[in-house]
Amino acid sequence: MSDTSPGDEADLIIRGGRIHTFDGQDSAVSALAVRAGRIIARDSEAEKLAAARTIELDGRTAIPGINDAHLHAAWLGARWPHLFFSDTPPEDQPSGRLVTTETERRAALTRAWGLLAELGITSYTEPGIGPGEDDGETGCFGTDMLATYTALHRERAQTSRVTLLRLFGTIDGESTLEDFERGIRTTAPTTDPHWLAVTGVKIFADGIPPMATAWVEEPYPDGSTGELLTRGSDAPLSAFRRMIELAAARGLQIAVHATGDRSITEFLHALEGLDAAPPAAGPHYVVHGDLATTAQLERMRRLGAGFAVQPLIAAHTHDWAGAQLGPERLARAWPLREMLATGTLTTITSDAPIATPDWRVGLDSSLALLSAAGRPDDTELRRTLLRTMTVDAARQDGAVTWKGSLEVGKVADLTVLDEDPCAPGRPFASLAVARTIVDGRSIYLRD
Repeated sequence: MSDTSPGDEADLIIRGGRIHTFDGQDSAVSALAVRAGRIIARDSEAEKLAAARTIELDGRTAIPGINDAHLHAAWLGARWPHLFFSDTPPEDQPSGRLVTTETERRAALTRAWGLLAELGITSYTEPGIGPGEDDGETGCFGTDMLATYTALHRERAQTSRVTLLRLFGTIDGESTLEDFERGIRTTAPTTDPHWLAVTGVKIFADGIPPMATAWVEEPYPDGSTGELLTRGSDAPLSAFRRMIELAAARGLQIAVHATGDRSITEFLHALEGLDAAPPAAGPHYVVHGDLATTAQLERMRRLGAGFAVQPLIAAHTHDWAGAQLGPERLARAWPLREMLATGTLTTITSDAPIATPDWRVGLDSSLALLSAAGRPDDTELRRTLLRTMTVDAARQDGAVTWKGSLEVGKVADLTVLDEDPCAPGRPFASLAVARTIVDGRSIYLRD
């Protein structure tokens, strides 16, 4: 299939290697033709066209551009190269105000975009920017940063496509119903959603299991169960439900930071209770979902909702969480195999700068987590994992009609690797990124 006529020309032909399209048939093709940033033909149909430019893959492998569906780019750029899980000792970790001026905010974003280009990342979700953090410690999450995002977007300075969620509470902290109601009435900036899509809101429901702040059914060793972080004139649960109702009524996508099984249950109850809400820009989803149960996964699948998970953070915090969860609950935590097996929408993400934004390291952690659950490394599994960061991430963004796979009519966003990432037996981290292409334009080319 192609979108061409006799005599048509392309702006760009990409050829000379294996191109995994991740279309519905998992086709591999040998060539793509691109015009105005969109794919217009594949394989022999592409080869027939004249083109102003040609990229020879020289036997390398191309895949759809990597989409990290939960990455704090502004914070990453302001902190880089320091990550929370890294060799940087606590006393050398950046602290306090990281960005204050417009120049510093621009530098943080452009530094992050340059890093992501080197890693083959073409899209990401910035999960939480808004007035709830105007007085925040770092300066990375307030409305000034949203204004900087918008300004750079209108200047066409982006090299990464961005999905952005607004935040009406504090990062990893409480939010009040009053602040949420005030914030949600404000207008999001007008943008081109192919480059900066402001799709919805982020709500923090609870904390994390290692700190015994995830809201759980079964008590921790000290007898506590964690709690909701939402606040209002009535009970925290009433405020939480009302926030979800308000966002859904406006057709906004809802992403909830929820790690405990009780917080996930209440999010499900709220979603199942929505009546005749207008369609959202993308599916609602849980961020993290560390202690999600099999029954909850099935309920989420039926709702068309999903999970954005971080296997690399699971690896970093496994022993720490075990002290609070005990061996039986720890064995059930981070149910990645069940998420993939049930067909529940699942994206594998980094949560950078908590962990490295290098998706290859994250997928190696995913392989380790799945291996421990009895799933062998094979080509099918590798395709599934890569789809969580391409096709499935586009589904989470509500953008699967125009990105995430290399099909005619979709954007020409590609990650070019020296070797085939679908071939089992080697770490993903051993695969070198040779080129990153966004909208048919090379934004990174290894020397």
